[in-house]
Amino acid sequence: MRYNNKPIGFSSIKELPVEQRPRERLCTIGPRGVADLELLCVILGSGSSNRPVQEIAQEILDIISQKKESGITPDDLKAVHGLGTAKAASICACLEFGRRFCFDHYRPCSSPEAVFNSIRHYGDRMQEHFLVIMLNGANELMGINVVTVGLVNRTLCHPREVFSEAIKLRSTSIIIAHNHPSGNLEPSSDDLEVTMRIRKAGQILGIEVLDHIIFTIDAYHSLKEHGEFF
Repeated sequence: MRYNNKPIGFSSIKELPVEQRPRERLCTIGPRGVADLELLCVILGSGSSNRPVQEIAQEILDIISQKKESGITPDDLKAVHGLGTAKAASICACLEFGRRFCFDHYRPCSSPEAVFNSIRHYGDRMQEHFLVIMLNGANELMGINVVTVGLVNRTLCHPREVFSEAIKLRSTSIIIAHNHPSGNLEPSSDDLEVTMRIRKAGQILGIEVLDHIIFTIDAYHSLKEHGEFF
């Protein structure tokens, strides 16, 4: 048995009392309290000249359900009658933004590539972002913490900040990472020194530091893979 979304029984949002309209309901009870269809109605804002917004939203939901594993593209959504390029792009942006910042916990992070895929959206930042990826005993992702945002070519971090969230979450291990705005993936002498210092602190705390990853938007460098993890 499957629980289905409750349909919205109206042909136009304007027919509803103000307090029952999707946008107003979201503002009143919060986004978690409204149905998927209502959330999409809020994102869309309005329908087309010959198709109400809830019909468009329902067709979009069907496409998302069918293709959520492979990823949704604007071209997938532009097939919906009444949906233009701008709104199709907006919906894809909303889906990706949610994936990046409201990810499902406990995804496997058993390789540098898997970690990179979880943090690569930080790779285009103009300043260095020093990240801590916190893992449980099965190397599953428990959370990502931005420890510092530094100057373009330097990030200062202290073990106190690096391990604070990991201790709260009772993480078994962590991976540290930072982006290089210059695009150069080679670790600097500072990068190597910071890695050694944080690893020593982790040994004292009983939280293993598994790797240090330097990355850009489209590539990464794992110190562990390159034999630079001292």
